[in-house]
Amino acid sequence: MPQNHETILYVDLKQLQKNYTYLKSLLSKNTKTIAVVKAHGYGLGDIEISKKLEKLGVNSLWVADFEEGVNLRKNGIKIPIIVANPGAKSHQTIIDNKLEPVIYNLRLLSIYIESKTALNIHLKLNSGMNRYGFDSEDIEELVLLLQKNPFLKVSSICSHLSSSNDPSQDGFSEKQIVLFEKAYTKIHQGLGYKTDTHILNSNGVLRFAIKDNTVRLGIALYGITENPNLKQICSLHSTISQIRKIEKGAIVGYQNAFVAKKEMKIALIPIGYGDGINRKLGEGHGSVLIANKLCAIIGQVSMDSLMVDISSSDAKEGDEVILFDNQLTLQKIANDLDTIPYEIMGTLNRRIKRVYLDE
Repeated sequence: MPQNHETILYVDLKQLQKNYTYLKSLLSKNTKTIAVVKAHGYGLGDIEISKKLEKLGVNSLWVADFEEGVNLRKNGIKIPIIVANPGAKSHQTIIDNKLEPVIYNLRLLSIYIESKTALNIHLKLNSGMNRYGFDSEDIEELVLLLQKNPFLKVSSICSHLSSSNDPSQDGFSEKQIVLFEKAYTKIHQGLGYKTDTHILNSNGVLRFAIKDNTVRLGIALYGITENPNLKQICSLHSTISQIRKIEKGAIVGYQNAFVAKKEMKIALIPIGYGDGINRKLGEGHGSVLIANKLCAIIGQVSMDSLMVDISSSDAKEGDEVILFDNQLTLQKIANDLDTIPYEIMGTLNRRIKRVYLDE
């Protein structure tokens, strides 16, 4: 279908399927999968990605807040949706939309106890990251409250590895796993039934083998790892809006940040920091691909545009520009920015047209 948009984020749902199939091959047959689609599906579009994952057979979806969950329900998602940070004010909306909150402290638990409504919940334990989660000393009181209020059904118990991608931190990860196993075993004994358990995230799945019956798959689904079996599912394309030749000494962009040291040919690309292109990529720190050739971003990135040096290119107005793809990867750009791919993906503005490839 022809597109009117000059800037398009392509999302390859077939590659998403391939990534999911590979990750499933690493798991035992009965291991359940939770697909993480928070932050608008890591910036790629939560609705389309969730629909695809639901068809592929994931057991449930993981979102950050109740609004993300409600949006998925309104768009026809039927499988369980787990809300990682339900907050204290959204409990009725969560109940009404059949969402499943992650309970991480006694205050939050008391709110759902007071609702007197049957609900599937998930317990978050602090295994050493010291972010969300019940501490070990909370478990006795937690179990007593759950015993008194059996209308709250614990579907799973979870925690989070702080450094599963870092081999130098494996000792700490192993301590987290041991603490988690001790804690959920104690809760199971108190409840009188077993729940799903999950501490492994994407890198945990790729690097550890433990006996949890459930895993959370996030960034690996989108192919942003160093594993050669997983491919990046997204690419960001734009076009050259204008080309001009400039003389030595000419300035380019805001603050006169770039001064040409020679005659140059430069191209204007209609995408900027308002779309999520980090300003730190300006002034020669980042590049784009034009006809498979890297062209440096010069001057400051503007809100809606950026400029690149095409002096050594035969490019013309209307030609395609690639901001990232499987050649100029998100991981490489993240390395250049001294950040992580999550941040780049999470800041992609929703005004960018998203096109989903599934053929």
